[in-house]
Amino acid sequence: MGTRLMACPDPSEEERIVGRFKGSLCMYKVPLPEDVSREAGYDPSCGMFQGIPSNEPINVLVRVYVVRATDLHPADINGKADPYIAIRLGKTDIRDKENYISKQLNPVFGKSFDIEASFPMESMLTVSVYDWDLVGTDDLIGETKIDLENRFYSKHRATCGIAQTYSIHGYNIWRDPMKPSQILTRLCKEGKVDGPHFGPPGRVKVSNRVFTGPSEMEDENGQRRPTDEHVALCALRHWEDIPRVGCRLVPEHVETRPLLNPDKPGIEQGRLELWVDMFPMDMPAPGTPLDISPRKPKKYELRVIVWNTDEVVLEDDDFFTGEKSSDIFVRGWLKGQQEDKQDTDVHYHSLTGEGNFNWRYIFPFDYLAAEEKIVISKKESMFSWDETEYKIPARLTLQIWDADHFSADDFLGAIELDLNRFPRGAKTAKQCTMEMATGEMDVPLVSIFKQKRVKGWWPLLARDENDEFELTGKVEAELHLLTAEEAEKNPVGLARNEPDPLEKPNRPDTAFVWFLNPLKSIKYLICTRYKWLIIKIVLALLALLMLGLFLYSLPGYMVKKLLGA
Repeated sequence: MGTRLMACPDPSEEERIVGRFKGSLCMYKVPLPEDVSREAGYDPSCGMFQGIPSNEPINVLVRVYVVRATDLHPADINGKADPYIAIRLGKTDIRDKENYISKQLNPVFGKSFDIEASFPMESMLTVSVYDWDLVGTDDLIGETKIDLENRFYSKHRATCGIAQTYSIHGYNIWRDPMKPSQILTRLCKEGKVDGPHFGPPGRVKVSNRVFTGPSEMEDENGQRRPTDEHVALCALRHWEDIPRVGCRLVPEHVETRPLLNPDKPGIEQGRLELWVDMFPMDMPAPGTPLDISPRKPKKYELRVIVWNTDEVVLEDDDFFTGEKSSDIFVRGWLKGQQEDKQDTDVHYHSLTGEGNFNWRYIFPFDYLAAEEKIVISKKESMFSWDETEYKIPARLTLQIWDADHFSADDFLGAIELDLNRFPRGAKTAKQCTMEMATGEMDVPLVSIFKQKRVKGWWPLLARDENDEFELTGKVEAELHLLTAEEAEKNPVGLARNEPDPLEKPNRPDTAFVWFLNPLKSIKYLICTRYKWLIIKIVLALLALLMLGLFLYSLPGYMVKKLLGA
């Protein structure tokens, strides 16, 4: 129990705080019932407050791990904040102002702070989140307070959480300077419990309970050696099963605490994820703090080759022939990088919906595998002080368009592929169906980050007048993922350029622009479209000419015959 001590010698004067009182008040019926005496574990005649902490100050190393904040209240006029961490304990005041995170309401801090404190004088830990401002004073977003003394003396051992496993190396290394067997021995001694009795290997007896577990552990060199730590840890994780003194020990965990602002009482300003370890200074020093810094994204390069299209809808009516056709090109980009969208060249005058391209896109990006997100850092505007980091799902968009010279290009269809799980491409255009994209067909899903290279046909969809999907084309593409190092060793060129150029597609003779190739257009019209008609007309004209000549010369011939000339 904690309360304030107030001084008010004169009723006319205002009350003022002169200190704090922390204690425990218990009332027991005398004589004590047997169950209370049995639960106490010692002679009640000596008093009920046995085993209370010493009155002497104790020096403690406090290690604060701050993971991240979520749903922070906006502090700037742009609806964002530039948060950083501030920690206060006793006379120690830490402001991590240099490492503020620009324009984030869900910042990942990944920081640890070591502070030396003396209990009970310095026991109130305050962890605050401030908004960094270029001009003026920084604004408090919210703070959370933790009474470390209550935790330090808790029977639930809240100084350093009990881990799920015991390891002496790796990312999950044991943090407590005391090994599980030492902690178990100390708890048994303090609670006057029989044990621990280790043996045979993989077995320990505490009071009337027996715990079992692995009897070997792996060291840093991969060698296995006998140990009692695993089975001791098993007993600690089930300490509440021990009669009389048993209670649940605090497990290793990240706690989520609300952030409050004194100027806005009762209104939560966000949440902070953290945990606190405490180590007495008179015991062996703990190891180095865990590295919980945010994961760094890995650089990749995605190469996409658009080979062909098929069954693309025909949008245009040919000016000369009246036939349906489309001037097809394919556009692609990664989500969040629309400014880096790339287009193939145009396959003009496709009469069947088929297009041939052999065109390569190249998309470099930073990828965070743990979150399956692409990380993009860019300035929101030309007036921004620094870059803002965005995390966006890794998705590739492919679209087909009909190119127009005197008006806007016509959108025909698209498909968006989640690079972590997208339908495997069909082997042929005939096997490629709309259901592959709508999820109505059970198609195996692949990840480009595992498969590295994928080739196939995918459907392209658009919505009709009834807002329902319809198939508007198919695209044959090849996706190839490389790390930045691999891409540097094996460079390729954009489009069909060096190095490693792609062959120029073998397009039909009809794939050209009419008004840019007038002679070719006339040749196509005469030789391809109206050849037989022209031949028939020429033959008919020749026949008419012969008939005309015959009729013209017939009278003269008849006169000559009659006169005998």
